[in-house]
Amino acid sequence: MVTTLEKVDVVTVGVGWGGGIIGAECAKAGLKVIGLERGKSRGTADFSLIHDEFRYAMRYDLMQNLAKETITFRNDRKMRALPMRQMGSFLLGEGLGGSGTHWNGHTWRFLPYDFEIKTLTDEKYGKDKLSSDYLLQDWGVTYDELEPYFDKFEKMAGISGEDKNPFWGKRTSDFPTPPMKKTPILKKFETATSKLGYTPFMLPSANLSEAYTNPDGESLAQCQYCGFCERFGCEYGAKTTAEVTVIPTAQKTGNYDVRFHANVVEVMKTGNKVTGVKYIDTQTGEEFIQPAEVVVLTSYVMNNAKLLMVSGIGEMYDPDTGRGTLGKNYGYQILPGATGFFDEQMNVFMGAGSLGMTIDDLNGDNFDHTDLDFIHGASMSITQTGVRPIASNPLPPDTPVWGSEFKKQSIYNYTRTLSIGGQGASIPHKENFLSLDPNYKDAYGVPLLQLTYNFTEQDRNLHKYLTEKSAAIMKEMGAKTVMPGNPLTNYDIVPYQTTHNTGGTIMGADRDTSVVNTQLQHWDAENLFVVGAGNFAHNGGYNPTGTVGALAYRAAEGIVKYSKNGGSLV
Repeated sequence: MVTTLEKVDVVTVGVGWGGGIIGAECAKAGLKVIGLERGKSRGTADFSLIHDEFRYAMRYDLMQNLAKETITFRNDRKMRALPMRQMGSFLLGEGLGGSGTHWNGHTWRFLPYDFEIKTLTDEKYGKDKLSSDYLLQDWGVTYDELEPYFDKFEKMAGISGEDKNPFWGKRTSDFPTPPMKKTPILKKFETATSKLGYTPFMLPSANLSEAYTNPDGESLAQCQYCGFCERFGCEYGAKTTAEVTVIPTAQKTGNYDVRFHANVVEVMKTGNKVTGVKYIDTQTGEEFIQPAEVVVLTSYVMNNAKLLMVSGIGEMYDPDTGRGTLGKNYGYQILPGATGFFDEQMNVFMGAGSLGMTIDDLNGDNFDHTDLDFIHGASMSITQTGVRPIASNPLPPDTPVWGSEFKKQSIYNYTRTLSIGGQGASIPHKENFLSLDPNYKDAYGVPLLQLTYNFTEQDRNLHKYLTEKSAAIMKEMGAKTVMPGNPLTNYDIVPYQTTHNTGGTIMGADRDTSVVNTQLQHWDAENLFVVGAGNFAHNGGYNPTGTVGALAYRAAEGIVKYSKNGGSLV
């Protein structure tokens, strides 16, 4: 038996950054909002014993239970997709705050080039720079149109940084808090990249350099540089997350509530509008219908796409014909880099998730690609995140994998190894997409999402070029041995790489090439909004969270407007 609940103004599916921002802004505007979260409640008080690397970093205590729901994967359409049984290449979040709880805190604004990538690439290099197999398209909004929302997100989050990057878009205001500490390791990178003609600057950070109170009155503490950020919650309340900022802001209005252990399995639609969502209480097994004037999908990239697919909303992408948009333009990220082994000891065990320096000279179209066989690039950074003992055991090439020499080299190099890494852009390809798996279902009887993905020639060329640049920087830093990253072969979902998945529910100005319009309003249902990195038409050279935050604030503004006037927002 299904229980139908009292209707609300707005329901969000998922309560991470997207759901928290939508909830706070709509509740402040007087709308009654329910957030449905399939995980449990959690907050700073729950993280007092968080420095347990095995429990949280190796056994993923804060993340999704893959025994109940996962995805299937294959490299191409000729393969049979199989379920991902353990976390690997990326980490699916669950619980209040979502993946934003255990992020590092890198907070970037995508480049102006990103939002108009098709137009600007064609203008500069011609329409044949990439083959027609690459699905390059503009986002339908410009950087200048999104800038006010980037500004709002950064002020809410108290981002620490410095406006010294000549390549990023114009800012209307400086960072809310100063950059983090410039350690000897970062100074080594700064000196080397400056000598090579690059322009280093401190990485924009959601690990705050000083205590901060945001415009909504929420207070954040100063980072203690303990080195437990990625895969961990912050016991100091010094890493900006949704559960210490926008969610309490929403709750203070009296218009907002979160319902936990609520796993949404369907978006209900009649005519050209949605009427609410159906969910299962994962503790009792009871089924509920939550009616709402507006439904907002704010769960992770893959779950947003899956819910639209299982609900039959939108046209599925067909790689044979190119028709359809749902599941199209899936993007991952390319990770060039190099490791260096030094004679001197360094305090690599201390740090913070986004304590780092970056160069943007090799990102976007900040360098000439005329004679190169790829477009875009990567932000190249050195980060001092705090090297932990279980997962980190850097060894020079040709070291034995057991025995006394292995132990000697492990101990010696633990504090004498540094790495430079790039977050490389991923350009969508017609054979990389999301769909529903025909064979496997989750614990609630819903088909699993199927990921079809492999690296492309564009990815391999970008990776090779930037890995060579990384090795040159590491040599300039004084490493006695430089080990460039291995060349890209086929994508392997087993080893961890990055959780920066994008696409599948892309935004745009044309309903024939996008799932949602530029206000993130679904083309086929005016009271359905889809918010997250799934809206990205491609993946850029940065962590996506800052751009997700900006898009969420823009969508929230649109939802409030829609609640008053109805109709299409574009």
